[in-house]
Amino acid sequence: MNTNNRLSLPGKLSPVFAAILTAGALLAPTMGHAQSAIVGGLGNFDAANFEGQDVHGLEIQIEGIQPGDLLPSWCGNKYGCPVVTASATGVYVRYQSQLDPVTGQFLATTVPHAASTPFGGTCYMINPTTYAAAGCDHFGVHINYTAAGRAITAGYRWLLADPANPGQLIASTHNMFVPTPVYSWGIPATPAAPPVLIVEIQTPPPPPPPPALPPQFGDATWMKVYKTELNREVALEELTADNAIVPQDPTQIETDWVLMQPAPPPDGRHRQRNRHVNSGGVNSGTRSVIRRYETYAFTGTYDPLTHEVVCGGDGTCNAPQPGELGDMLNAQMAAANVAVPGVTVTKVGTGDVSSADKVIACGNKCSASYALNTVVNLTAKPASNFAFSGWTGACAGAALTCAVTVSDVMNVTATFTASAGGGGGGGGGTSTGSLFTVSIGRSNPGTVTGDLTGINCGNACSAKYASGTLLTLTATPPLGKSFVGWGGACSGTSAVCALTVNANSSVQANFGK
Repeated sequence: MNTNNRLSLPGKLSPVFAAILTAGALLAPTMGHAQSAIVGGLGNFDAANFEGQDVHGLEIQIEGIQPGDLLPSWCGNKYGCPVVTASATGVYVRYQSQLDPVTGQFLATTVPHAASTPFGGTCYMINPTTYAAAGCDHFGVHINYTAAGRAITAGYRWLLADPANPGQLIASTHNMFVPTPVYSWGIPATPAAPPVLIVEIQTPPPPPPPPALPPQFGDATWMKVYKTELNREVALEELTADNAIVPQDPTQIETDWVLMQPAPPPDGRHRQRNRHVNSGGVNSGTRSVIRRYETYAFTGTYDPLTHEVVCGGDGTCNAPQPGELGDMLNAQMAAANVAVPGVTVTKVGTGDVSSADKVIACGNKCSASYALNTVVNLTAKPASNFAFSGWTGACAGAALTCAVTVSDVMNVTATFTASAGGGGGGGGGTSTGSLFTVSIGRSNPGTVTGDLTGINCGNACSAKYASGTLLTLTATPPLGKSFVGWGGACSGTSAVCALTVNANSSVQANFGK
């Protein structure tokens, strides 16, 4: 849907029209699946200027909410924080340049983006050598999760200088398609399977056709989707194209290509190109699901009467044919912060932990999803020449068995220490003399090496060190994969962790799938 809203500084609203795109920048909590909850969602996007002229801001129209429903927006661009203005049916969020009162010139400009050139990583003020001439900028709007169910995203439009009214801005007639995800939980195929997180993208409706013409389709857009999961929640400022946590590796592609095109109602005879759904299981311990949506211009053939795409090749529009893929238009970095209750076991020392239902066998499988309020009975079995020292986290004490009631992601650590008397039993201290054990756990393939002899995991994932030892660990992902971040005694996303050994310690290295 396109509007042509004239702005003065400050802006004055003209009437708007409701749109049918159901989308929210931040997500309402939902318990569609008994195990899981969406506790928040975030989205920031890079947008390139293909207006063919300088622009001086960007307008986002959201129906169904009030200004008080918005959380702080992204402010790290040349326009600063946006101006939020209420309308009769929603809000306008406008990133807009200030006006020089002496010269009458706008002080901030996004120049046209050069055709056939990439803009990844250039849309940020932290890159001053490329930012001014990049022809793109980074924006983000976030809605309080209690209001997201009412939010209807109606349009994203660049703001242009109004030639008829100097000193005023006017919204472009081109409504950009910025993928705006809506999340929900689905029922898994079997009760023991991981919960299914469903994310839906819709296009806004096309503008009404001129009189005496049949209903018209909107401009088509190619879309590509990348996905990854983290074992921690993410924040707004992390969702930038140059952050390693944002999935962009070819191994992280969830949807290679899909063609999106606004369709006039009714669209039942068409292939639902105005809607795309991704869904899949979410692993126990996952705290955020991050996606990167990239959109590209469709440069193929349109039906001259209805403006519906006419794809080459076999006509299915499953992938761009030669001459059908144009410039990248925008990139949306979106994340759902989620809670997937379950049990995750970390081991210090040598031994195994298993659950009575045989779902956890750690050893091999150290994490599993469970329904809320499930009681999981765990049993520790020390290896030969090791003794079980005790539980920490959601379990406590030195008995070999422990019952965990699942109320969230329940983290349990089982500590095994070297014992001259061999395995078994429930006693023992937390160390042998002044030595402490450092144990490495990994999610997905990858290696962790220490700068001191002992840890080369891969092969040797546990070693003892004297109290006070400074141990530097380095995580190395396999070729084509990525290192996501540390857990346990290490934290952060840098591949190097410096750890001072002063207790038995467990370190988790998380690698991309």
